[in-house]
Amino acid sequence: MIKINRTDLDRFFISISEKMPLFLPVKKAGEVNFGRYEEGTEVSLDVLKTVKSAKDFFFPQSETMMKFKKDGKNLEIVDVREEKEPFVLFGVRACDYASFAILDKVFLQEPVDTFYKSRRDAAVIFTLACGRPEESCFCKVFNIDAADPQGDVTCFLTAESLYLRANTEKGASVLSLYNKGENTDGKEVEEQQKKTREIMERLPFANLDLGKFKEENLKELFASSEWQSLSEACLGCGTCTFVCPTCQCFDIREFKTRQGVVRFRCWDSCMYSDFTQMAGANPRTTQLQRFRQRFMHKLVYFPSQYGGTFSCVGCGRCVTKCPQHLNIVKVIKKLGGNND
Repeated sequence: MIKINRTDLDRFFISISEKMPLFLPVKKAGEVNFGRYEEGTEVSLDVLKTVKSAKDFFFPQSETMMKFKKDGKNLEIVDVREEKEPFVLFGVRACDYASFAILDKVFLQEPVDTFYKSRRDAAVIFTLACGRPEESCFCKVFNIDAADPQGDVTCFLTAESLYLRANTEKGASVLSLYNKGENTDGKEVEEQQKKTREIMERLPFANLDLGKFKEENLKELFASSEWQSLSEACLGCGTCTFVCPTCQCFDIREFKTRQGVVRFRCWDSCMYSDFTQMAGANPRTTQLQRFRQRFMHKLVYFPSQYGGTFSCVGCGRCVTKCPQHLNIVKVIKKLGGNND
């Protein structure tokens, strides 16, 4: 394990960014999100959660998929894909890192999404263990250890130092770009991990019961009368889906330019009234139906299809960002019988 003093972090970040693009939590306009590091950037490693998750680096909010050029009766399809250069994604929390495995199940199954795969292959991921989990966190419910995330390199931040542990050859290769860190046994890290796990045990949502959310209970859960009261305040704004690290719905559209037609995709939300709109009609005409679809997918449909893996990592973003205070925790408590 390598130890770097906080006072030397800029030097460490510069040594990496000179060799490859480096993205990490930065503060801009009062908010913290992942951004590219440049000398003088205001890095915010102590902020527990970025507003948007890190999934944007593999599944961007919008991206061009292909272009079409017409010359008379000839139509040319332009492949816009290109080889992605290696980049470092630094400061990914355990919950966000766990979300990548969920997205992989969707985008890397056949047929493989080559746009997504090229970015996943290019990334070197530095995770960052949590030192002070917040009351909105409940990653423990999904068996995620906030005190020891994996990744190519695992980092631990204390009041005075950053500790780094390489887990893969890719991670070790990037760490070798900085040769001024000192080797340590990591005793201080072990103390931090112990405190973090103790905090996780005491958090308000630490003991949510997921036992009822099984495929055999699908019809009962779907028909529950609780959906009416759970969904009646929903605005359909889609905030929950846009801050969620595991949502993967998208729309594909085309627009005409002077150079031809561009096909692109962008994030979509099951909370929108035109989601899955078809020529015949829309299968979900009420907000209750759309609300139910979102949470049934995360808690029942997805785990039924993917070997029991829930499509939630307990990051708590929806808990803090929903303007109507609606979230997956309330659904779990109401439908799972855990109303404490």
